[in-house]
Amino acid sequence: MSLRKFMVLLGLMFPVLVFPQTAESKPLVFGVTQKIQSAHLGETRTINIYLPEDYNPKDTLTYSVIYIPDGGVEEDFFHLAGIVRYNTQPWIARFPRSIVVGIENTNRKRDFTHTVDNLDFVEKVGFKKSQFPAYGGSEKYIAFLEKELLPYIRAQYKGNAHATLIGESMAGLLATEILFKHRDLFDQYIIIAPSLWWGDRALLQQAPQWLKSGDGRTKVYVAACNKDEDQGMYDVAVALKETLQKNGTGFGIYFDYLPDEIHSTVIHQAVYNAFRAFYPKTIYQK
Repeated sequence: MSLRKFMVLLGLMFPVLVFPQTAESKPLVFGVTQKIQSAHLGETRTINIYLPEDYNPKDTLTYSVIYIPDGGVEEDFFHLAGIVRYNTQPWIARFPRSIVVGIENTNRKRDFTHTVDNLDFVEKVGFKKSQFPAYGGSEKYIAFLEKELLPYIRAQYKGNAHATLIGESMAGLLATEILFKHRDLFDQYIIIAPSLWWGDRALLQQAPQWLKSGDGRTKVYVAACNKDEDQGMYDVAVALKETLQKNGTGFGIYFDYLPDEIHSTVIHQAVYNAFRAFYPKTIYQK
């Protein structure tokens, strides 16, 4: 066989792939990231923000805002903002389009824990004191939220007074403290597998003094994951639910046990369930 015939046959067996020369690409933009200098925290914090589709800073619309303390791009920002985007699509419309604000962590053990006299209790739940070189900074973090971040989002991104806080584990401890002590900062709380063992359950023990007043608008979703993984974490979630039911005034309380989820997997399903609990029907089911 001649070389020419061989090349023709090879071309028939392996046709040349032709790629379009005019293909275009552009970034897929999901949100914005910016830095905010906090006087209360004494440091610069990174904030990730998802804005609803068709967001227009020049129109008169305002939006409810969903805050995620574990809101870094390597934490929970993207997948939780995705749940919000899904639920607010026009063919679903479970609840109105919302802004999502994710706060990247610098030291979550410091920022999400309230002050304690000592760390003797951490060894009871399997930690070492050395794992908490800094702690007890929640008061400063809450001041950052109340006096800096929330007003900034309302002013710069058209957020309104309807706000939701999502906290899991240590962030669930923080969310519980805000619910007890600064309830009016948010009107919906999603608290998932909260680390209420902190301080020998001090927040739960002191809860009755903070829960008697209320205006009836606060909704609280509490989730617990598989109790066989960590009975203690399950117990404090149940204790939170029971404390709210016994001592709370004007609460809408939703408790969700997710036995098929463990601590590392529970947040995504729990947040989806929480929005379904807060908004049982889509606009097309009403």
